Amino acid sequence: MGKWVKEHGLLLANAGLFLVFFGGMIASGASTYSEDQLAHGQPAVTIAQYLATGDFVEATFENWESEFLQMGMYVLLTVFLFQKGSSESKPVGRDAPQDQDPRDAPVKAATPWPVRRGGWVLKLYEHSLSIMFIALFLAAFALHAFGGTAAYNDEQQSHGQPTVSVLGYLATSRFWFESFQNWQSEFLAVAVLVGASVYLREKGSPESKPVAEPHYETGA
Repeated sequence: MGKWVKEHGLLLANAGLFLVFFGGMIASGASTYSEDQLAHGQPAVTIAQYLATGDFVEATFENWESEFLQMGMYVLLTVFLFQKGSSESKPVGRDAPQDQDPRDAPVKAATPWPVRRGGWVLKLYEHSLSIMFIALFLAAFALHAFGGTAAYNDEQQSHGQPTVSVLGYLATSRFWFESFQNWQSEFLAVAVLVGASVYLREKGSPESKPVAEPHYETGA
C-alpha cells in the first residue's frame, strides 16, 4: 500500500486538495447564497439545495471550463510551438521522443493496446489527450451556459424583468465576461511558467531544468 501511495502521490495530493477546496467552495457558496436570499426576503438554503441552484452550477463550470481550455490548448500548442530555453518546450532544432512514430516502435507486452491494435484506434489514441480536454471543455462550457441561464433568470424574475433562453444568455455580455475573466488568467499563468522556466529553477521538479543547466538549453 505504501509503495502504491508513493507511486501515485502526485495524483492523490492534487485530488485531495481539489476535494478540500471544492468542499470549501460549496460551504462558503451556500452561505453567501443564503445571505443574499435573506437580504431579498427569501428563505436561506441548505447545502443540498444550493447544489441544485444555477449559481452553484455556473460558478463551478465557468472555472472548470477555463482550466480545461488552458490545458487542452497547452497540449496542442506545445506540439507545434517552441520557447528557446524553457523547460516547458520541446528542444529546438532536434528530435523529441514525443515526435516518434509509434508505428515504428517495437511492440512489447506493456505497449498500450491502441498501439498494438493500430489503424483508426491508434490514430485516435495519438491525439487522445487533447481530445479528452476538448470534450471536457465543451461539456463545462455547456454546463456554464445552462447554470448561468438559470442564475440570470432568477435575477431577472426578482427584478420583474423578462427571462432568456440558453441561447439568449449566450448573447449577453455577462456570459462572455465570466468566460474571458477566467480564460485570460489561465493563459497568463501559462505564459509566466513558460517564460520563467528559462531563467528560474526549482530543484527536484520536472517542471524545471536542472539548476546548473544554462538558460539557453531547451526542454529535457
